Amino acid sequence: MSAPQRDEDDLKPTMTEGYNPGQKKALDEYAQLDANDESLAKWKASLGITADTTGTATGKPEVEILELALEVAGRDDVVLDLSKAGQLEELSKKTFTIKEGAKYRMRVKFRVAGDIISGLRYLQLVKRKGIKVDKRDEMMGSYGPTTNAQPYYEKKFAEEEAPSGALYRGTYHVLSRFMDDDQNLYLELKWTFEIKKEW
Repeated sequence: MSAPQRDEDDLKPTMTEGYNPGQKKALDEYAQLDANDESLAKWKASLGITADTTGTATGKPEVEILELALEVAGRDDVVLDLSKAGQLEELSKKTFTIKEGAKYRMRVKFRVAGDIISGLRYLQLVKRKGIKVDKRDEMMGSYGPTTNAQPYYEKKFAEEEAPSGALYRGTYHVLSRFMDDDQNLYLELKWTFEIKKEW
């Protein structure tokens, strides 16, 4: 089996055993569904769905990743504005530096259109010298379509710490994907970072 196929297999969402996403409904159907169920009402409110919501299920929501950022305490955020043309190509040519032992986290800003996105995930595969060293499957959640009042969503991932020591210093290649539980792919990124002793 070729390496690209292994990457493809490694970056599929991990499905929770026994989880069944259920039948897709139109937005207005969700709005009217079990109006007296308090827990369902809270879930719908978290997605921005009210009794006045109207819309049709398009079969596939549209997710646009607007911005990716790397937050490091005591340093300016490194921000990639994906709403600008050519940013993905720039990303593939750039190497980010992370100081060993530094604590950092990623932040993503995105927009949803068309329908509810169910089970949006961030998947990441990290390789060094062609060998897989890390894999990540981060559940971002479910979101309703963005509106004028809520023009975008922002998600901050858990803080991480870069490894320390000469053994870990070097260049790492990353393949990242934003997908949902139905395996719809919204964005794929290839980027590189280097762990160094100093910034």
